[in-house]
Amino acid sequence: MQRYFINHPLPAHRRLKLPADVAHHLITVMRATAGTQVELVLSDHHAYLATLLDPTTAEVKIDQGLGTDSELPIEVTLACGLPKTKEKPELIVQKATEMGASRIVFFESARSVSHWNDQRQAKKIERLQKIAAAAAEQSHRNRIPEVHYVKNLAGLLTDFRSDQQIVAWEESAKQGEQSALAAVFNRLKKGQSLLAIFGPEGGLTENEVARLTEGDVVACGLGPRILRTETAPLYLMAAVSYNFELAEH
Repeated sequence: MQRYFINHPLPAHRRLKLPADVAHHLITVMRATAGTQVELVLSDHHAYLATLLDPTTAEVKIDQGLGTDSELPIEVTLACGLPKTKEKPELIVQKATEMGASRIVFFESARSVSHWNDQRQAKKIERLQKIAAAAAEQSHRNRIPEVHYVKNLAGLLTDFRSDQQIVAWEESAKQGEQSALAAVFNRLKKGQSLLAIFGPEGGLTENEVARLTEGDVVACGLGPRILRTETAPLYLMAAVSYNFELAEH
């Protein structure tokens, strides 16, 4: 069933008019008729079953709350070194949204090849936010992840400090480290937050990792294989989902 996000509180009379963009997609693109049911996530982040009353006015009636919440038990912020191509940030945002990330942040590091000037930043973030919204609808999320950009690692740690913080560091994996990520997971409790940092193509420099670990960030290996910059954050999201949603505790 189609899901839409509507920035509107639950009306006391349980009727509301769909925003123009949602109405266009539902009625014109999806060819909905009177009686068609949809799922709406309102500003309270709760999902509701609604019925289209009149396609000409785009008015719907809120039938009932669905009582479902597809969000992860912890809040995950993925911080990704700016990749080379425009396709990679789009892929990361789309797939990380589907896998439950709360926030995706892009930053420039020493080995970043791509750079976003002030004018490009706004357009890039706007497009990526739209991709996140569409992916959140498709995957039936209760929240749309936020997409941000910061200029450097210092700004990242200042603006997005979390209960636990890790940096994916391939040298940790080469040295046989296997337990750091599991230890961080064990320290996280329901409702807490995790910041996970990933380098661009070429990875983070030793100096960058040293500065991060001095700032209460744990260096973690993600297994013995070298992962691409767009693969590593998705690996992390899969590990988070398994540990906090599927594994027995």
